[in-house]
Amino acid sequence: MQLPQTITSEDFFAQSVRFLTDRDSHLAAVVRKYGQPPLWVREPGFLTLVYIILEQQVSLASAKAAFDRLNSAVRPLTPRGFLKLTDAELLRIGFSRQETLYTRLLAESLSRRHFDLRYLHELHDDAARKMLIAFKGIGNWTADIYLLSALRRPDIWPVGDLALATAVQEVKQLRKRPSPDRLEKLSEPWRPYRAVAARLFWHHYLSKRGQRTSEISL
Repeated sequence: MQLPQTITSEDFFAQSVRFLTDRDSHLAAVVRKYGQPPLWVREPGFLTLVYIILEQQVSLASAKAAFDRLNSAVRPLTPRGFLKLTDAELLRIGFSRQETLYTRLLAESLSRRHFDLRYLHELHDDAARKMLIAFKGIGNWTADIYLLSALRRPDIWPVGDLALATAVQEVKQLRKRPSPDRLEKLSEPWRPYRAVAARLFWHHYLSKRGQRTSEISL
């Protein structure tokens, strides 16, 4: 079985950026104004998926603060170690009651070997997304961000991401922020590197708002 394509290196990423900017003058303008976007990758596994679940409902800064407190509370931060924390401890760390439930269910499934996140590496995008969203509390946005940043899939396009929609509106000079359906249609010219296009749009979004994109973990 042929394994799914991934962004294997900085060179591959740079080539993909050139592919897009050669074909889209608006994306080319982002690079001229703000420079190359970071690749923005994360280590695949339980820790990253917990981090992304935290990011579902709060700002990136709040999610990072809670995740840092979690890392300090449990070493090593494995599914079994995570399950040793009580609900009260997780609430003090910064987990909502829903996040506590979702991450516990995930940790229990992994610790009992009912599921292995490494299996996702062998699955193509739709199958991997379907397997992730089978977990309670993991929706399309969480699955897409995991596939994009941890598994480095090149054609993931997270239509539920509000920052992405806002950036597309600004870069493409649209009258209003596109809906998820509209965002999906707009993305067709950027195949098969829509995850690279997403990074370009996020680069615009963060840079325009004065954030140092090299220090942001998506």
